Amino acid sequence: MSDLDQPHPEDEPSLDWREGGVPVSTVFDDPYFSLGGGLAETRHVFLDGNDLPARLVPGFHVAELGFGTGLNALALAQIAQVPVRMTSFEAYPMSAAQLAQAHASFPELAGLAAQLRAGWGRPVIQVGQVSLTLVLGDVRQTLPLWTGRADAWFLDGFSPAKNPQMWAEDLMRQVGAHTVPEGSFATYTAAGHVRRALSGAGFDVSRRSGFGTKRHMSVGRLKVGCSGPSGPGG
Repeated sequence: MSDLDQPHPEDEPSLDWREGGVPVSTVFDDPYFSLGGGLAETRHVFLDGNDLPARLVPGFHVAELGFGTGLNALALAQIAQVPVRMTSFEAYPMSAAQLAQAHASFPELAGLAAQLRAGWGRPVIQVGQVSLTLVLGDVRQTLPLWTGRADAWFLDGFSPAKNPQMWAEDLMRQVGAHTVPEGSFATYTAAGHVRRALSGAGFDVSRRSGFGTKRHMSVGRLKVGCSGPSGPGG
């Protein structure tokens, strides 16, 4: 990642802050994490939804659409007992000050959050056992250029109704193409068009009970015989 790709304060998103320290994007009119418990939602949807930490082995690679506050990375670091990698795609990186304000809502993650902020702007940010790479820019342009493949995906863009381009069929095909055979995904949404797009990308898609007031969420595994670009995973 070049210096031009690093997070810069002038790139910071426009935010409103709700009670409890929840940041809300003014562009998408959507909160960055659940008003009913952001860390609990992350654990339920993205960790449990990808059967983590049971699957974590050295070198396991998590990829993410929508870095946001970094909450998912922090939750992953809290459970990782072996070195793992994470690549997160984000168009609107927060400033370190915005991150600090959001992280204040999660005191049990304070030590890991401090590590994340201390590394903010570096090509690789070490957070516990997680080596985090942040890929900045429009994911429709950056993901096709990525040479890696993920063992598990956290699909955490803003709501499909408010940010539909993040859930488009062509982007979901890119997710499938950048997943190892039998790799997984999890997402909080159970929208029909998202599920169909992921199925079309090669995943066996199923529904699980959602978090809080969300009735359902979606999980899946890449079907046998489906794989990403040839060559070793990145």
